[in-house]
Amino acid sequence: MHENEENSINFQKIEREIEKFVEIKFFSTSEIQGIKGIYKHGYKDFIVKEISETGEVLEIREDFTEHFFPEDGNDKYTTFNLIKVNKDTFEAVDLLSNQLKISPSLISYSGLKDKLAITVQKMSIKGNYIDQLKRLRIKDLFIRNIHPTKKPVKLGSHWGNFFVITIRKIPNRENLKQDIELLFKKLTTHGFPNYYGLQRFGTFRPNSHIVGRYLIERKYEEAFNEFVISTYPPESTKSKKARTYLKETGDYKGALSLFPKSLQYERNMLAYMMEHPGDYEGVFEVLPPDLKKLIISSYQSYLFNKMLSLRHKKGIPFFTPQEGDVISILEQTNGSPTPVKYIFGSHYDEGLLKAIERDRAAIVCPIIGHGINLEDFPLMSRIFQEICKEEQIRLDMFYDESFINFDLKGTIRTLLVKPIGLNLLEFGEDEIHPNYQKIKFEFSLPKGCYATMMLREIIK
Repeated sequence: MHENEENSINFQKIEREIEKFVEIKFFSTSEIQGIKGIYKHGYKDFIVKEISETGEVLEIREDFTEHFFPEDGNDKYTTFNLIKVNKDTFEAVDLLSNQLKISPSLISYSGLKDKLAITVQKMSIKGNYIDQLKRLRIKDLFIRNIHPTKKPVKLGSHWGNFFVITIRKIPNRENLKQDIELLFKKLTTHGFPNYYGLQRFGTFRPNSHIVGRYLIERKYEEAFNEFVISTYPPESTKSKKARTYLKETGDYKGALSLFPKSLQYERNMLAYMMEHPGDYEGVFEVLPPDLKKLIISSYQSYLFNKMLSLRHKKGIPFFTPQEGDVISILEQTNGSPTPVKYIFGSHYDEGLLKAIERDRAAIVCPIIGHGINLEDFPLMSRIFQEICKEEQIRLDMFYDESFINFDLKGTIRTLLVKPIGLNLLEFGEDEIHPNYQKIKFEFSLPKGCYATMMLREIIK
């Protein structure tokens, strides 16, 4: 049994406390009772399909059309749909690169997908790999719809994701279905806080933002200790024993024999430290560049979450804009924010309120990074100044070389997100847990938004 499967149910008993650790602190539907229950009981209960920029939902079915690289040389990439079962995207890329004997840097994708799930996403490889991909056989990875393209798949090039989710072990009670319908209605109408979910920080070890801050501050030994040695309650017993052994003994070789094979990143770092004792800066070079970038940028995500929670704590409304809020025009209905922004509290207010009502505009909050000007966000900049004092950070640290090298620019993100097509598919007895209920439902979210943040509104 994999570590994640071992903890998938027990973890949710303390999930709310873990969320507070990464500043996920309030609900938009607090007046409606949650239904309890568990999600991700198994990977079949969490299905994610990428939605292309044109609105196409990627499917699991095979396209048997024969495709060939043209002789004119215009097509330079092999693009395909990757179906993965109970694997994260980084793990899938490593497996593909090893089997094809190519560098992982040649493989590109649009977005990261959940691990304990069945997911479908588009990927591309530089070069002609049509025949090799057809012959490839990797456990729990399935390759479909292989064809040549002129351009690669790029990070963030999809519109969003389509979800089919099952929540199980729901205690039966009076008015259960009515509460579900109320929750669905409010979530569709008003939305939920656009927090970065636990996956962003590490579901079972929610500490990537801590490691990220250490890396930004060039505290490499502290970053190594947090990444490899620190333990967290949701981890497996085997993992905690290995980390504790290393903390108490400093024995890299002995620890390597104890670390589970599923913790490949830690194992690679231990192997490096055996050869290069004390090189705490160099050890992070063994991590995939995309993972290292993700770790550093997770501190940005943590600060965004903290801004949302502090706004709520101060009693500043989320559903209606306040003076000094920044309103962004969206690409399309419920789409991503565009650079077209207005500050609320001027003669544009009436038009902006109508655009928000029609889901063509939204309140946005800055994600702190190089290139962002906080003066452009009058209300949220005041909140961020308070966070700077509490976190004991300076704004100029976000213009550090670490941020610039990893292209971690400042940007904007909506305060709220609304699910599209939220639809109850099944309601009835849970065949796995007798005397309990289950629901199955579908919905779509724009890229970068977390389904788990909507699930917490439903479950509480």
